[in-house]
Amino acid sequence: MLCLAALAGIARGQGSAPATLSSRAPRSAPESSPSAIPKAVKVSPDKSATDKPTPANSPAPEQIVTEIYADKTVFDSSKSIGVFTGHIIVIDPRFQIQGDKLTIYISKKQSEGLETAVVEGNVGVIRERPDPAGGPPSKMVGRSDHAVYTAKNGNFELTGNPRVQQGLNTHVATSPDTVMVLNEKGELQTTGPSRTEIRQPPKSETTPTPTPTP
Repeated sequence: MLCLAALAGIARGQGSAPATLSSRAPRSAPESSPSAIPKAVKVSPDKSATDKPTPANSPAPEQIVTEIYADKTVFDSSKSIGVFTGHIIVIDPRFQIQGDKLTIYISKKQSEGLETAVVEGNVGVIRERPDPAGGPPSKMVGRSDHAVYTAKNGNFELTGNPRVQQGLNTHVATSPDTVMVLNEKGELQTTGPSRTEIRQPPKSETTPTPTPTP
């Protein structure tokens, strides 16, 4: 019952993919056919948000809610595992994910939060990188065949032809064995051969003003 208790916030809803990741969205359905609408499963609280002690006279930390949209969901209470298939979309305050299949592992401890998430097939991940100057954060978009998120350290490990894009720049694996890790700060670390493409926008050309002849 641990897994079911952690996944108690189940509700029906219509999801939409992050606009910068893909235009793919769950199949729409008329309101008269609620069974065709992808289910939104809310996983709360997160393990990393509840294991830390709260100092005296300090406000309790807000729970982190992870919403998962899918066409089909299967839970195994004995193993604390949830398997989601079909038009997977995950919306979390710390990241956004899409893929063909998602397997989540729930902690069996008292917090019963998200421990690990494994994404397979057409994986897309969005993480924000804070601006050191205090401006708006920049988005890092990762794509791969396979990804593993670990809640303990907040890392996404991308394998299977990974590539990460930030702005106009793209970092591409040149070997099937290359591994890319996106951490919770939006930083990228690559192990294995890769290629970095740095692009610059074209300079605007100004047309010289003709000098009138006397």
